[in-house]
Amino acid sequence: MNDLPVTPRFRFGMCFSQLARRWRQVIDRHLAAAGLTDATWVPLVHLQETGGGLTQKDLAARMGIDTSSLVRLLDILCRQNLVERRVDEKDARARLVFLTPSGAERVREIRRELYRAEEDLLADLSDADVEDVLTSFEKIDARLREAQARQSKEAT
Repeated sequence: MNDLPVTPRFRFGMCFSQLARRWRQVIDRHLAAAGLTDATWVPLVHLQETGGGLTQKDLAARMGIDTSSLVRLLDILCRQNLVERRVDEKDARARLVFLTPSGAERVREIRRELYRAEEDLLADLSDADVEDVLTSFEKIDARLREAQARQSKEAT
């Protein structure tokens, strides 16, 4: 039997994980119905949000996938003329990834679809409610980054 108190803090992690998974599933299905798969929309949105010019390693880290998986995905996106790789002027071994004009247009399509889906999913929350949640996410994210930095130091 569990002797830990069942408080909102105790329930948060599991609830948040399940919510994030279901959110992503609904968003992915919505975008797939619009012809946009997870493999194509996620890196494009990350590139748009950052302004592009990310190394493949940094983009993979933002997406939470390994670099070899990203390379295969970027090959597909390059063939579709949605992204391009450029040699990093500071490090000729590194490749920087940028959206092409076609990629930027695709992101606009993705953003329109995301807006439609999220407008529906957030219909029961006011803008102030959403802002409060985002503020809480920022605080949690800061703690997560601190924990990751400590773990990285401990691992070395």
